[in-house]
Amino acid sequence: MKALTYHGPHDIRHEDVPHPAVNSPTDAVVQVTTAGICGSDLHIYGGHGFSPETGYTPGHECVGVVVDTGDQVTRFRPGDRVLVPASVGCPLCGTCAKGLTARCERARTPTDLCYGVSPRIPGSQAQALAVPHAEVNLVHLPEGVSDEAAVVLTDNAPTAWYGCRRARIQPGETVLVIGLGPVGLMAAQSAFAMGAARVLGVDLVAERRAFAATLGVEPVEGDDARAAVREMTAGRGPDAVVEAVGSDATIELALKAVRQAGRVSVIGVSQNKAFPFHMGLAQIKELEFAIGLCSVPYELPALIPLTQAGRIKPELVISHRFPLSEGPAAYELFSSRAAGVRKILLDPTR
Repeated sequence: MKALTYHGPHDIRHEDVPHPAVNSPTDAVVQVTTAGICGSDLHIYGGHGFSPETGYTPGHECVGVVVDTGDQVTRFRPGDRVLVPASVGCPLCGTCAKGLTARCERARTPTDLCYGVSPRIPGSQAQALAVPHAEVNLVHLPEGVSDEAAVVLTDNAPTAWYGCRRARIQPGETVLVIGLGPVGLMAAQSAFAMGAARVLGVDLVAERRAFAATLGVEPVEGDDARAAVREMTAGRGPDAVVEAVGSDATIELALKAVRQAGRVSVIGVSQNKAFPFHMGLAQIKELEFAIGLCSVPYELPALIPLTQAGRIKPELVISHRFPLSEGPAAYELFSSRAAGVRKILLDPTR
């Protein structure tokens, strides 16, 4: 079959790879109908991935149709339309049984927890995907949820909802979202769904700020984001900040911009092992600080009904669609951060 493969920084190829098979009675194989490129995939593309190995298929966002199952898979059958959560769980530990797959007690390394970040679990940017422990790692996709919305529900939307949930957003509050890529845009939608009265948005790209404004976000303009936020909140600062970038500068901005006794939730991926966390500032301001990785299955029971009801619209963050064969060009475009680029989908059927 055809798939994208990673061979080093800025080297994504479209080539033949072995077709996945059911190698365990608990596995399933899914024919991928739509896959996504995530911001985390750009870390890999840029050479700052989660494994030094190359030659594997990246990607952890996809929806599709079950084409084969092992003998012990009873909840899914060939022909079922499914969503494949980005986080991979096991069938044995207590945390995975609760849907908290990012905390799997049996995972040996972080690469055991996600598709497409190493050769251990091949990724979803392919014509088909092997799903281990299918009973745990597949979700039936109900009528009324499009492939476009469902791909965003595999990672970006749950991560955003998780970040807002951990920020404990309350009705009537003012929320600042830092980073208006797909996760940040979904964080804005999530904050409104949780009852936020105002959502402010910071991003270096003017087009992203302008698009966020169409969703009701108040763009933070000017070179000094912290000063602008203070002015927009009458000197008080937002009640909660959701940071969706993961850079030192944006995490620091979150800590400095939030109000006294406010809440900061970091969902941007940071690989800095020595972040200079300002303990004195956090203590003086009496801050609550949350950081973590999302367990997608845990968040979906809230997000799927919200999507069906139109309370959130994940498909709005999508800007481009490419055939899988044009995957290398899609990565190059996404990496360029050109105007108008938000979320790119890949079609493995083309």
